[in-house]
Amino acid sequence: MTTLEIDTAVVGGGLVGAAIAYGLRTLGDALVVLDEGDRAQRAARGNFGLIWVQGKGLGLPSYGAWTQRSAREWPRLAADLRAETGIDVALRQAGGVHLCMSERELDTRRAHLQALMAQPGFARYDVDVLDRAALAERLPGLGDPVAGGTYCAQDGDCNPLRLLRALHAALQAARCRYRPGAAVDAIEPIGDRFLLRTRDGVVAARRLVLAAGLANARLAPQVGLAAPVRANKGQIVVLERVQPFLPLPVETLRQTDDGTVLIGDSQQDADDEALDPPVLAAMAKRALAAFPGLAGVRVVRAWAALRVMSPDGFPIYAQSRTHPGAFVATCHSGVTLAAVHAHVLAPALAASELPQACADFTPERFDVRAPA
Repeated sequence: MTTLEIDTAVVGGGLVGAAIAYGLRTLGDALVVLDEGDRAQRAARGNFGLIWVQGKGLGLPSYGAWTQRSAREWPRLAADLRAETGIDVALRQAGGVHLCMSERELDTRRAHLQALMAQPGFARYDVDVLDRAALAERLPGLGDPVAGGTYCAQDGDCNPLRLLRALHAALQAARCRYRPGAAVDAIEPIGDRFLLRTRDGVVAARRLVLAAGLANARLAPQVGLAAPVRANKGQIVVLERVQPFLPLPVETLRQTDDGTVLIGDSQQDADDEALDPPVLAAMAKRALAAFPGLAGVRVVRAWAALRVMSPDGFPIYAQSRTHPGAFVATCHSGVTLAAVHAHVLAPALAASELPQACADFTPERFDVRAPA
Protein backbone atom coordinates (compact mmCIF):
# COMPACT_ATOMS: atom_id res chain seq x y z
CA MET A 1 0.00 0.00 0.00
CA THR A 2 1.36 3.45 -0.93
CA THR A 3 2.31 5.73 1.95
CA LEU A 4 1.45 9.43 1.75
CA GLU A 5 4.39 11.52 2.99
CA ILE A 6 3.09 14.74 4.50
CA ASP A 7 4.25 17.60 6.71
CA THR A 8 1.22 17.85 9.03
CA ALA A 9 -1.73 15.57 9.65
CA VAL A 10 -4.82 16.73 11.54
CA VAL A 11 -6.88 13.80 12.77
CA GLY A 12 -10.52 14.82 12.93
CA GLY A 13 -12.56 16.95 10.54
CA GLY A 14 -15.16 18.30 12.96
CA LEU A 15 -15.26 21.87 14.22
CA VAL A 16 -12.11 21.58 16.34
CA GLY A 17 -10.01 19.81 13.72
CA ALA A 18 -11.32 21.91 10.84
CA ALA A 19 -10.66 25.20 12.67
CA ILE A 20 -7.09 24.16 13.50
CA ALA A 21 -6.54 22.97 9.94
CA TYR A 22 -7.92 26.27 8.67
CA GLY A 23 -5.28 28.06 10.72
CA LEU A 24 -2.65 25.84 9.05
CA ARG A 25 -4.04 26.21 5.52
CA THR A 26 -0.95 28.02 4.18
CA LEU A 27 0.69 24.59 4.20
CA GLY A 28 -1.43 23.77 1.17
CA ASP A 29 -1.08 20.18 0.01
CA ALA A 30 1.50 19.54 2.76
CA LEU A 31 -1.47 19.40 5.15
CA VAL A 32 -3.93 16.51 5.32
CA VAL A 33 -7.12 16.21 7.36
CA LEU A 34 -7.96 12.61 8.17
CA ASP A 35 -11.66 12.33 8.89
CA GLU A 36 -13.97 9.46 9.70
CA GLY A 37 -16.62 11.19 7.59
CA ASP A 38 -20.33 11.42 8.20
CA ARG A 39 -20.33 8.11 10.05
CA ALA A 40 -18.50 9.84 12.91
CA GLN A 41 -20.30 10.80 16.10
CA ARG A 42 -19.72 14.45 15.31
CA ALA A 43 -20.26 16.83 18.21
CA ALA A 44 -20.75 19.47 15.49
CA ARG A 45 -24.09 17.89 14.58
CA GLY A 46 -25.49 18.87 17.95
CA ASN A 47 -23.71 22.16 18.47
CA PHE A 48 -26.18 24.85 19.49
CA GLY A 49 -24.16 27.53 17.72
CA LEU A 50 -23.48 29.79 20.68
CA ILE A 51 -20.38 31.94 21.06
CA TRP A 52 -20.58 32.17 24.81
CA VAL A 53 -18.44 33.93 27.40
CA GLN A 54 -20.60 34.61 30.44
CA GLY A 55 -20.30 32.22 33.33
CA LYS A 56 -17.28 30.33 32.00
CA GLY A 57 -14.09 29.73 33.93
CA LEU A 58 -15.07 28.90 37.50
CA GLY A 59 -12.29 26.62 38.73
CA LEU A 60 -9.88 27.55 35.93
CA PRO A 61 -9.68 31.34 35.46
CA SER A 62 -7.57 31.10 32.30
CA TYR A 63 -10.55 29.52 30.53
CA GLY A 64 -12.46 32.76 31.00
CA ALA A 65 -9.65 34.65 29.27
CA TRP A 66 -9.45 32.03 26.50
CA THR A 67 -13.17 32.32 25.68
CA GLN A 68 -13.04 36.13 25.76
CA ARG A 69 -10.09 36.11 23.39
CA SER A 70 -11.98 33.89 20.99
CA ALA A 71 -15.04 36.14 21.13
CA ARG A 72 -12.82 39.07 20.13
CA GLU A 73 -11.30 37.07 17.27
CA TRP A 74 -14.64 35.90 15.91
CA PRO A 75 -15.47 38.88 13.63
CA ARG A 76 -12.18 38.38 11.75
CA LEU A 77 -12.80 34.66 11.37
CA ALA A 78 -16.32 35.21 9.99
CA ALA A 79 -15.12 37.93 7.60
CA ASP A 80 -12.21 35.84 6.33
CA LEU A 81 -14.39 32.79 5.75
CA ARG A 82 -16.90 34.86 3.80
CA ALA A 83 -14.15 36.44 1.70
CA GLU A 84 -12.51 33.08 0.95
CA THR A 85 -15.60 30.93 0.43
CA GLY A 86 -18.61 33.20 -0.04
CA ILE A 87 -20.30 31.48 2.91
CA ASP A 88 -21.97 33.67 5.52
CA VAL A 89 -21.81 31.88 8.88
CA ALA A 90 -24.51 34.22 10.26
CA LEU A 91 -22.40 35.66 13.06
CA ARG A 92 -24.27 37.84 15.56
CA GLN A 93 -22.52 39.38 18.56
CA ALA A 94 -24.99 41.77 20.09
CA GLY A 95 -24.91 39.95 23.42
CA GLY A 96 -26.67 36.99 24.98
CA VAL A 97 -28.95 36.17 27.92
CA HIS A 98 -29.06 33.49 30.59
CA LEU A 99 -32.66 33.14 31.82
CA CYS A 100 -33.64 32.39 35.42
CA MET A 101 -37.10 30.96 36.03
CA SER A 102 -37.29 31.76 39.76
CA GLU A 103 -35.80 34.12 42.32
CA ARG A 104 -33.84 31.18 43.67
CA GLU A 105 -32.32 30.53 40.23
CA LEU A 106 -31.45 34.22 39.94
CA ASP A 107 -29.77 34.22 43.35
CA THR A 108 -27.79 31.09 42.42
CA ARG A 109 -26.73 32.68 39.14
CA ARG A 110 -25.64 35.87 40.89
CA ALA A 111 -23.59 33.86 43.41
CA HIS A 112 -21.95 31.89 40.59
CA LEU A 113 -20.89 35.06 38.79
CA GLN A 114 -19.59 36.62 42.01
CA ALA A 115 -17.46 33.54 42.72
CA LEU A 116 -16.26 33.54 39.11
CA MET A 117 -15.16 37.17 39.15
CA ALA A 118 -13.54 36.86 42.60
CA GLN A 119 -10.99 34.28 41.43
CA PRO A 120 -7.38 35.52 41.58
CA GLY A 121 -6.14 36.33 38.09
CA PHE A 122 -9.57 36.18 36.47
CA ALA A 123 -9.94 38.48 33.44
CA ARG A 124 -13.05 40.36 34.51
CA TYR A 125 -15.78 41.40 32.12
CA ASP A 126 -19.19 43.00 32.43
CA VAL A 127 -22.25 40.86 33.10
CA ASP A 128 -25.50 42.65 33.92
CA VAL A 129 -27.88 41.00 36.38
CA LEU A 130 -31.35 42.01 35.23
CA ASP A 131 -34.69 41.78 37.00
CA ARG A 132 -37.76 40.70 35.09
CA ALA A 133 -38.76 44.22 34.01
CA ALA A 134 -35.31 45.10 32.68
CA LEU A 135 -35.04 41.76 30.88
CA ALA A 136 -38.48 42.14 29.28
CA GLU A 137 -37.28 45.37 27.64
CA ARG A 138 -34.62 43.37 25.81
CA LEU A 139 -36.74 40.28 25.16
CA PRO A 140 -40.33 41.13 24.21
CA GLY A 141 -42.85 38.37 24.81
CA LEU A 142 -41.16 37.08 27.94
CA GLY A 143 -43.30 34.71 30.01
CA ASP A 144 -44.54 35.51 33.52
CA PRO A 145 -42.51 32.69 35.18
CA VAL A 146 -39.22 34.37 34.22
CA ALA A 147 -37.74 36.06 37.30
CA GLY A 148 -34.79 37.71 35.56
CA GLY A 149 -31.48 36.80 34.02
CA THR A 150 -27.98 37.90 33.12
CA TYR A 151 -26.73 39.67 30.01
CA CYS A 152 -23.21 39.77 28.56
CA ALA A 153 -22.34 41.92 25.54
CA GLN A 154 -19.55 39.54 24.44
CA ASP A 155 -21.94 36.66 23.77
CA GLY A 156 -23.43 35.80 20.40
CA ASP A 157 -24.18 32.98 18.00
CA CYS A 158 -23.66 31.69 14.47
CA ASN A 159 -24.80 28.88 12.20
CA PRO A 160 -22.54 25.95 13.23
CA LEU A 161 -23.29 23.81 10.16
CA ARG A 162 -22.41 26.68 7.85
CA LEU A 163 -19.28 27.24 9.91
CA LEU A 164 -18.18 23.64 9.38
CA ARG A 165 -18.95 23.87 5.67
CA ALA A 166 -17.05 27.16 5.34
CA LEU A 167 -13.97 25.80 7.10
CA HIS A 168 -13.87 22.80 4.78
CA ALA A 169 -14.47 24.95 1.72
CA ALA A 170 -11.57 27.19 2.71
CA LEU A 171 -9.31 24.16 3.11
CA GLN A 172 -10.29 22.98 -0.34
CA ALA A 173 -9.60 26.43 -1.80
CA ALA A 174 -6.14 26.36 -0.19
CA ARG A 175 -5.51 22.96 -1.84
CA CYS A 176 -5.16 21.19 1.49
CA ARG A 177 -5.78 17.46 1.37
CA TYR A 178 -8.95 16.04 2.87
CA ARG A 179 -9.55 12.33 3.30
CA PRO A 180 -13.04 11.36 4.44
CA GLY A 181 -13.55 7.76 5.41
CA ALA A 182 -9.99 7.70 6.78
CA ALA A 183 -10.52 6.92 10.44
CA VAL A 184 -7.15 6.33 12.12
CA ASP A 185 -6.83 2.83 13.51
CA ALA A 186 -3.29 3.05 14.87
CA ILE A 187 -0.37 5.48 15.20
CA GLU A 188 3.26 4.38 15.27
CA PRO A 189 6.02 6.91 16.01
CA ILE A 190 9.07 6.07 13.88
CA GLY A 191 12.06 8.38 14.11
CA ASP A 192 10.90 11.91 13.34
CA ARG A 193 7.68 10.71 11.70
CA PHE A 194 4.31 9.44 12.80
CA LEU A 195 2.94 6.53 10.81
CA LEU A 196 -0.84 6.66 10.76
CA ARG A 197 -2.67 3.56 9.63
CA THR A 198 -6.11 4.50 8.34
CA ARG A 199 -8.93 2.73 6.58
CA ASP A 200 -7.91 4.67 3.48
CA GLY A 201 -4.19 3.90 3.49
CA VAL A 202 -1.05 4.88 5.40
CA VAL A 203 0.10 8.43 6.14
CA ALA A 204 3.55 9.43 7.37
CA ALA A 205 3.53 12.90 8.98
CA ARG A 206 6.24 15.06 10.54
CA ARG A 207 3.69 16.78 12.75
CA LEU A 208 0.47 15.36 14.17
CA VAL A 209 -2.56 17.08 15.67
CA LEU A 210 -5.13 14.84 17.33
CA ALA A 211 -8.50 16.61 17.18
CA ALA A 212 -10.67 13.52 16.91
CA GLY A 213 -13.11 14.19 19.73
CA LEU A 214 -13.99 11.09 21.72
CA ALA A 215 -11.50 9.04 19.67
CA ASN A 216 -8.69 11.08 21.25
CA ALA A 217 -9.02 8.94 24.37
CA ARG A 218 -7.85 5.95 22.32
CA LEU A 219 -5.35 7.66 20.03
CA ALA A 220 -3.52 10.00 22.41
CA PRO A 221 -1.78 7.29 24.50
CA GLN A 222 -0.26 5.88 21.29
CA VAL A 223 1.96 8.99 21.11
CA GLY A 224 2.56 9.47 24.84
CA LEU A 225 -0.37 11.80 25.48
CA ALA A 226 -3.48 11.61 27.64
CA ALA A 227 -6.99 12.67 26.69
CA PRO A 228 -9.36 11.40 29.41
CA VAL A 229 -12.56 12.45 27.69
CA ARG A 230 -16.07 11.06 28.01
CA ALA A 231 -19.34 11.48 26.18
CA ASN A 232 -22.04 13.86 27.34
CA LYS A 233 -25.32 13.72 25.46
CA GLY A 234 -27.14 16.85 24.41
CA GLN A 235 -30.48 17.05 22.62
CA ILE A 236 -31.94 19.72 20.36
CA VAL A 237 -35.56 20.43 19.46
CA VAL A 238 -36.12 22.31 16.20
CA LEU A 239 -39.28 24.33 15.68
CA GLU A 240 -40.65 25.60 12.39
CA ARG A 241 -39.65 28.97 11.00
CA VAL A 242 -41.49 31.95 12.43
CA GLN A 243 -41.24 35.71 12.16
CA PRO A 244 -38.26 37.14 14.07
CA PHE A 245 -39.13 37.54 17.76
CA LEU A 246 -35.87 36.84 19.61
CA PRO A 247 -33.34 39.67 19.14
CA LEU A 248 -30.72 38.00 21.35
CA PRO A 249 -29.71 34.37 21.81
CA VAL A 250 -30.68 32.80 25.10
CA GLU A 251 -28.38 30.13 26.49
CA THR A 252 -31.10 27.51 26.01
CA LEU A 253 -33.10 29.01 23.14
CA ARG A 254 -32.22 30.87 19.98
CA GLN A 255 -33.66 31.87 16.63
CA THR A 256 -31.51 31.42 13.55
CA ASP A 257 -31.12 33.94 10.76
CA ASP A 258 -33.74 32.06 8.69
CA GLY A 259 -36.35 32.15 11.48
CA THR A 260 -35.92 28.59 12.79
CA VAL A 261 -36.23 28.25 16.57
CA LEU A 262 -33.83 25.93 18.42
CA ILE A 263 -34.26 24.61 21.95
CA GLY A 264 -31.27 22.91 23.53
CA ASP A 265 -30.45 22.79 27.21
CA SER A 266 -29.96 19.12 28.10
CA GLN A 267 -26.85 17.43 29.48
CA GLN A 268 -26.70 13.70 30.20
CA ASP A 269 -23.80 11.40 31.00
CA ALA A 270 -24.57 8.95 28.20
CA ASP A 271 -22.75 7.57 25.17
CA ASP A 272 -25.76 6.90 22.94
CA GLU A 273 -27.50 9.22 20.51
CA ALA A 274 -31.03 8.01 21.21
CA LEU A 275 -33.71 10.62 21.86
CA ASP A 276 -35.23 10.76 25.35
CA PRO A 277 -38.87 11.94 25.13
CA PRO A 278 -39.13 12.96 28.84
CA VAL A 279 -36.02 15.15 28.48
CA LEU A 280 -37.33 16.69 25.26
CA ALA A 281 -40.67 17.38 26.96
CA ALA A 282 -38.95 19.13 29.87
CA MET A 283 -36.93 21.27 27.44
CA ALA A 284 -40.07 22.25 25.53
CA LYS A 285 -41.96 23.03 28.75
CA ARG A 286 -39.25 25.40 29.97
CA ALA A 287 -39.03 27.11 26.57
CA LEU A 288 -42.80 27.60 26.51
CA ALA A 289 -42.76 29.08 30.03
CA ALA A 290 -40.07 31.52 28.92
CA PHE A 291 -41.82 32.50 25.68
CA PRO A 292 -45.55 31.63 25.68
CA GLY A 293 -45.85 32.81 22.08
CA LEU A 294 -44.26 29.52 21.01
CA ALA A 295 -47.43 27.62 22.00
CA GLY A 296 -48.68 27.26 18.46
CA VAL A 297 -45.33 26.65 16.79
CA ARG A 298 -44.80 23.12 15.49
CA VAL A 299 -41.86 20.85 16.22
CA VAL A 300 -40.28 19.74 12.95
CA ARG A 301 -37.46 17.54 14.17
CA ALA A 302 -35.21 16.65 17.09
CA TRP A 303 -31.88 14.91 17.46
CA ALA A 304 -29.14 14.08 19.94
CA ALA A 305 -25.36 14.32 19.71
CA LEU A 306 -22.40 13.66 21.96
CA ARG A 307 -20.30 16.39 23.52
CA VAL A 308 -16.65 15.72 24.32
CA MET A 309 -16.10 16.33 28.03
CA SER A 310 -12.91 16.23 30.08
CA PRO A 311 -13.08 15.39 33.81
CA ASP A 312 -13.35 19.08 34.76
CA GLY A 313 -15.18 20.25 31.63
CA PHE A 314 -12.30 22.41 30.37
CA PRO A 315 -10.26 21.92 27.17
CA ILE A 316 -7.17 19.75 26.89
CA TYR A 317 -4.19 20.95 24.81
CA ALA A 318 -0.79 19.31 25.02
CA GLN A 319 2.36 18.33 23.14
CA SER A 320 3.86 14.90 23.75
CA ARG A 321 7.02 14.94 25.82
CA THR A 322 8.09 11.53 24.55
CA HIS A 323 7.20 12.21 20.93
CA PRO A 324 7.63 15.93 20.16
CA GLY A 325 5.55 17.07 17.24
CA ALA A 326 2.46 15.19 18.40
CA PHE A 327 -0.31 17.35 19.85
CA VAL A 328 -3.77 16.78 21.24
CA ALA A 329 -6.63 19.31 21.21
CA THR A 330 -10.04 18.58 22.61
CA CYS A 331 -12.92 20.63 23.99
CA HIS A 332 -16.71 20.78 24.07
CA SER A 333 -16.96 24.41 22.86
CA GLY A 334 -16.04 23.97 19.21
CA VAL A 335 -17.96 27.05 18.05
CA THR A 336 -16.98 29.44 20.84
CA LEU A 337 -13.30 28.50 20.53
CA ALA A 338 -13.12 28.17 16.73
CA ALA A 339 -11.54 31.62 16.36
CA VAL A 340 -8.70 31.04 18.83
CA HIS A 341 -8.14 27.56 17.44
CA ALA A 342 -7.64 29.10 14.00
CA HIS A 343 -5.85 32.33 14.94
CA VAL A 344 -3.88 31.48 18.10
CA LEU A 345 -3.50 27.73 18.56
CA ALA A 346 -2.81 26.79 14.92
CA PRO A 347 0.07 29.28 14.37
CA ALA A 348 1.73 27.98 17.54
CA LEU A 349 1.34 24.38 16.37
CA ALA A 350 2.95 25.38 13.06
CA ALA A 351 5.98 26.38 15.12
CA SER A 352 5.77 23.04 16.98
CA GLU A 353 4.75 24.60 20.28
CA LEU A 354 1.70 25.46 22.33
CA PRO A 355 0.68 29.08 22.95
CA GLN A 356 1.31 30.36 26.46
CA ALA A 357 -2.44 30.92 26.81
CA CYS A 358 -2.87 27.13 26.81
CA ALA A 359 -0.39 26.43 29.60
CA ASP A 360 -3.13 25.63 32.13
CA PHE A 361 -4.97 23.22 29.86
CA THR A 362 -2.54 20.28 29.79
CA PRO A 363 -3.78 16.91 31.07
CA GLU A 364 -1.20 17.02 33.89
CA ARG A 365 -3.79 18.93 35.89
CA PHE A 366 -5.60 15.63 36.39
CA ASP A 367 -2.51 13.96 37.93
CA VAL A 368 -3.52 14.53 41.54
CA ARG A 369 -2.62 11.81 44.02
CA ALA A 370 -5.33 10.56 46.32
CA PRO A 371 -4.59 11.09 50.06
CA ALA A 372 -2.97 8.14 51.82
